[in-house]
This record gives sequence, C-alpha cells and structure tokens, in this order.
Amino acid sequence: NGHSVSLLTAHIVWSTKYRYSVLKGDIQVRCRSLLIQICEAEDVEILKGVISKDHVHMHIDYRPSQNISN
Repeated sequence: NGHSVSLLTAHIVWSTKYRYSVLKGDIQVRCRSLLIQICEAEDVEILKGVISKDHVHMHIDYRPSQNISN
C-alpha cells in the first residue's frame, strides 16, 4: 500500500534429477530465455542468476502481494 516500503528477495535453487549435466548448449540458452520471460510476465526482477550444467541459481526481488511458492 502507499504507507509502507518493502524489499523482499529470495535465493532460489533448482537442480536436475540425480544432478545430471543436461543444462548445456541449446537447453541452457532456452532455459535462460524462459526464466527471463516468466519473470517479466510476473513482474519479478532477477537480481542475479546463473545456469550451470546441473543446477540453476536465481536471486530475485518480488512484491509483497506475490506468493513465492506460486
């Protein structure tokens, strides 16, 4: 609302099943573009993000009205 200030951030990590190295090449590029597209649609700011071969790290900033689990 208009009388409060908030700064909500979260560090989210996803890993592939059995930590298989599948996030490389075209899949890595497609995963990156999908995450950027979803965050833009949901009005979530990506502060920092890395897509490794077997996991994804994202540090995001989101509004108080948003639910992090959704």
